[in-house]
Amino acid sequence: MENGSTFVQAFTILFREGLEAMLVIAALAAFLRRAGAPDRIAPIYMGALAAVVASLGTAWVFQVFYDGNHSDLFEAVVMVAAAILMFYMSGWMFVRQDPKAWQADLNRLAERALGAGTVLSLAGIAFLAVFREGAETILFLHALAKGGSGFDTALLSGLAVATVALAAMFVAMQWLAFRLPLRPMFVVTSAFLFLMGLRMIGQAFQEVQEQQLISYTTEGVPAFVSEWGLSNGSWEALGTQLAILFIAIVAGLLTLRRRGTDGPLPVASR
Repeated sequence: MENGSTFVQAFTILFREGLEAMLVIAALAAFLRRAGAPDRIAPIYMGALAAVVASLGTAWVFQVFYDGNHSDLFEAVVMVAAAILMFYMSGWMFVRQDPKAWQADLNRLAERALGAGTVLSLAGIAFLAVFREGAETILFLHALAKGGSGFDTALLSGLAVATVALAAMFVAMQWLAFRLPLRPMFVVTSAFLFLMGLRMIGQAFQEVQEQQLISYTTEGVPAFVSEWGLSNGSWEALGTQLAILFIAIVAGLLTLRRRGTDGPLPVASR
């Protein structure tokens, strides 16, 4: 019975903490493959691998110097940085969704548009997506092992099954990406990154509010806001998210209006 509990807890920890990061990495990899730049995927995986190494180091620091407790402020900073990068890449993809321009000279466009700065941004998103959950996941697993029979068969089996489940979801996203037309692929990925950025802003507010650095007002906030994971349930976080959403909508409408007035931008200028 205890082995079954350990298995479920290990599976839940890795799957829950790894799901969000995996979805981000899978979406970015699918985008690059669909955009005709599969050779640019390596930096994303390198960013994720670097985050795993950094997470191990950070978990060790928290375990040795902070009794296994992570820093809320540190996590909030990581979330805000990740959100900023996600908003940037979301806008970048939205602006470049015109399929005619991409298909006119896909390889040359990918070479120009996906330059060093853009690739570094993608790698940075992968790093932060994994790092924001990595150290906490390691600490949870360490506590689970310490409170039970160590890293026994049940715990390792839970981790293995969770890894297989995450890998299956990754492969499914790549398969789906190749069956989507180019414009929907860009729009869906752009929207996904934007929503992930909004969620991270809400989670960053949660971390800061737990330190009582920002007020926490919940009266009148609709229940579905927190139940659906749209915000942390406070007006402070929700107001900030709505302001960002408003700015994004205005910017998107201006972009579409300009495109409708001037026509698609030539490939060479993108």
